[in-house]
Amino acid sequence: MIRLIAGLVFATMLWTGHVQAACLLDRVGLRNETTQVNFDIELAVAPQDRARGLMFRESLPKRAGMLFIFDPPQPVVFWMKNTLIPLDIIFVDRTGTVTSIHENAIPGDLTPIEGGDSVYAVLEINAGLAARYLITPGTQMRHEVFSQGPAIWPC
Repeated sequence: MIRLIAGLVFATMLWTGHVQAACLLDRVGLRNETTQVNFDIELAVAPQDRARGLMFRESLPKRAGMLFIFDPPQPVVFWMKNTLIPLDIIFVDRTGTVTSIHENAIPGDLTPIEGGDSVYAVLEINAGLAARYLITPGTQMRHEVFSQGPAIWPC
């Protein structure tokens, strides 16, 4: 009887969305006081992957992106050389907190886009989605890469 009740409670929690999903390598979550959204992502950890990023791609699915990891945290500068799609570039610190956002980066533009002095991760998504999903500085990011540090939104 206890197992049946526990199963019903768990099923109800799943149905109502009260169970937090485990962190996945190919997904990030973002949340703040007004929003919560997930993106399917590719990881760019190796220097050659970070250097190529989303260059030469003609499209990106709506709720997809690329997460760049910089360990240890460091100053980073991005540009849009050979990037064919407009992007929002979201800069994140070691705790998983969004520190700044560059919206609507222009394809092919060589103007440096500075992220700050202590950037741990950068999420690139389709331009306009940061505003659409109300992602602002202070928004928390959830991903496995933040679980080893002082993550505010742990896995």
